Amino acid sequence: MKLDAIEVITLFVDDINEARAFYQAVFTPEIVYEDDVSAVLKFSGTMVNLLKSTEAPGLVAPSAVAKPSSGARILLTIKVDDTDAACAELRRRGVTLLNGPVDRPWGRRTAAFADPSGHIWEIAQEIQ
Repeated sequence: MKLDAIEVITLFVDDINEARAFYQAVFTPEIVYEDDVSAVLKFSGTMVNLLKSTEAPGLVAPSAVAKPSSGARILLTIKVDDTDAACAELRRRGVTLLNGPVDRPWGRRTAAFADPSGHIWEIAQEIQ
């Protein structure tokens, strides 16, 4: 058995309507499924499930669901051709960057931003 194909990433969100609106405005994904507590969004070969955090305990018990104020616990990276152009488009869509664009020593130009529940997204281009 090979465990190497990520199908769905579930993000616990505080306000499902706010999260859905943010993701639709920033990423414009296809909505695969939605109800009062979740929205499953298609990102190329992977889906992102936005799940209201009150529903999360049943999926992670006996672990606890972390509070958004506990700090960043995940960084999701999207490869882009031009970080600067992507940043300009994100700003046009109302996104405030946390950092960047900045050239990293590992050969990427990156910038980061957070969704309304504090999940950190990074855009990154390969640099020569």
